[in-house]
Amino acid sequence: MKTGGTAILRRALVRNRARLGIGTVLVCAHQVAETLVPISIGVIVDRAVATGDVYALSVWLCVLAFLFLVLTVSWRYGARFVVVAMQNEAHQLRMEVAHRILDPRGVRTDLRAGELLSVSTSDADRAAWIADIAPRAAAALTAAIGSAIALLVIDVPLGLVVLVGTPLILGLLQLAAPLITRRATDQQAAVARASAMATDLVSGLRPLRGIGAERSASQRYRTASREALGATLHTAKSSAVFAGVSMTVSALLAVGVAGVAGWFALEGRITIGELITVVGLSQFFIEPLGVLAGLPGFLALARASADRLALILDARPMLPIGSGHALDGSELSLTGVSYRSLRAVDLQVVPGELLGIVAYRPQDAEALAALLSGQIPPDCYDGELTVGGVRLSDADLAQARRALLVEPHNGDLFSGTLASNVTAGRPDAMPSEVRAALTASAAIDVVEAHPEGLDREVADRGSSLSGGQRQRVALARALVARSPVMVLHDPTTAVDAVTEHAIARGIADLRHRDIATRQTTILITSSPALLFVTDRVVVLDVGAVVAEGVHAQLTTENANYRRVVLR
Repeated sequence: MKTGGTAILRRALVRNRARLGIGTVLVCAHQVAETLVPISIGVIVDRAVATGDVYALSVWLCVLAFLFLVLTVSWRYGARFVVVAMQNEAHQLRMEVAHRILDPRGVRTDLRAGELLSVSTSDADRAAWIADIAPRAAAALTAAIGSAIALLVIDVPLGLVVLVGTPLILGLLQLAAPLITRRATDQQAAVARASAMATDLVSGLRPLRGIGAERSASQRYRTASREALGATLHTAKSSAVFAGVSMTVSALLAVGVAGVAGWFALEGRITIGELITVVGLSQFFIEPLGVLAGLPGFLALARASADRLALILDARPMLPIGSGHALDGSELSLTGVSYRSLRAVDLQVVPGELLGIVAYRPQDAEALAALLSGQIPPDCYDGELTVGGVRLSDADLAQARRALLVEPHNGDLFSGTLASNVTAGRPDAMPSEVRAALTASAAIDVVEAHPEGLDREVADRGSSLSGGQRQRVALARALVARSPVMVLHDPTTAVDAVTEHAIARGIADLRHRDIATRQTTILITSSPALLFVTDRVVVLDVGAVVAEGVHAQLTTENANYRRVVLR
């Protein structure tokens, strides 16, 4: 269901209506008490000071003290309700965005990881401002209306100046809101792009150092950061000019009211107490008028952030719900599949087969791995992909994920222990199964090399491990999952030749040694060590299958295959 930025803000008010209702009543009570303070002072001057009535002075001083008690208590608890509602809404929005991003069916969006992070944090916080804007607006209107009524009672022209001048000022200032919204949207987008680039640079720091590209990467980030800074300053300048103009106009209105009241006092139209009341009110309502004048700017910023939240919350899932068909079997079939660089690929993988796939072009390997991952919407490719005779797009999503596992060559680890990473797919795995997977992936060395073993702490994204260690631990995690069909894309690019041979033999032994429990394994690789243990090898070139056979046969008979694999 489409929401849009306006609907997100409206929903925020509705679901926090209880807290906001109480908070709004209390902050409005605070403003009423604030309005009554200068009125009470004027009454004290006219009815007690001017007449010398001690009793009246005592009574009105008690009234004044009560007003200060009311305004203090109401503000304290009213602000608490409003702040709790605002923080609660920010949390709810962050959770909604995170839930949408982590939806197993994926989300159709062009936003990168850093941009998603920016939306789920700063944009969620800004959109939650609506929970503060609404009570502030109600309180400021209460103060303005109360002041206008008091001025009308004292003198009709004075009240009319406020009643007519206030909406006129707000109407004129509201014309600038669309401009601030656009600039705020541009600023958030620029900051999000800089955040995305920073995320990419941090995650790819080691490869950048390896090829000596730090200076080029830092220059790109510097450019993006400067663009974000420029957009932020541009927005800040607009907001500052808007706030300055609104406060100036509000102050001029208040000064004008005070000046007219002074003139009326000289003419005898109002008393000295009423003059004090008018001057006090004119000084007081500068603040609520300033709040009302500045709220369109804050509302524009909140709306801009809500619009960015809607880019995620309104995005369609990448994958269909599916018809819930159960997957029975581990046979994998591609019939006339075209996707990205792939062109009408036909491929049959029988249950229990250890198949090697060699792609002469890296883009063909990437496209095939992405397609087999089940993350590609069925409307984005032609042909048919089935597992166990069931179209992957028709299968129950949870079952499909359990039946078909694709481990990319750059798989990430998570902060935690080695044990929590290795058993992430099967937390209930037996210790013997975990050890078997660690041995097959040669990750047992990573475990035994540290005093804490499987309890060794791993930093986020596995940054505390070397590239080869991360790759082996990720492979162990895939092996522990024991998926009926497992696809490994270049699982040994970061290990030495000896370890690579050990991993090849380990995969073959763990998943294919026992005929009764053999599982289907697909190795997308050009590693001769891995291809040596396969049952069959399929060769892709220019997006199509160009050859297939046993590794030894292809090495002998196919010059192109020999050049790519034995380079």
